[in-house]
Amino acid sequence: MVKIRLQREGKKKAPFYHIVVADSRSPRDGKIIEQIGTYDPMTEPSTIVLDQEKVAQWIKNGAKPTDTVKKLIEKASNK
Repeated sequence: MVKIRLQREGKKKAPFYHIVVADSRSPRDGKIIEQIGTYDPMTEPSTIVLDQEKVAQWIKNGAKPTDTVKKLIEKASNK
């Protein structure tokens, strides 16, 4: 099964995340299919950059976003 989820980058206590499409069986920071955005929680307000077309296409193809990514997609679409 394919999931849309966060992949952690950045230093200790300074997280930065890539929003990626990956197989649900691969590890968090393992092999990905495609990167579709970024999330930086350290800025004020937090920065969310998403390719809305790719998100819609992957969801249409059956990819399931995690709960956190679902909230980020909603927050990004409301801006």
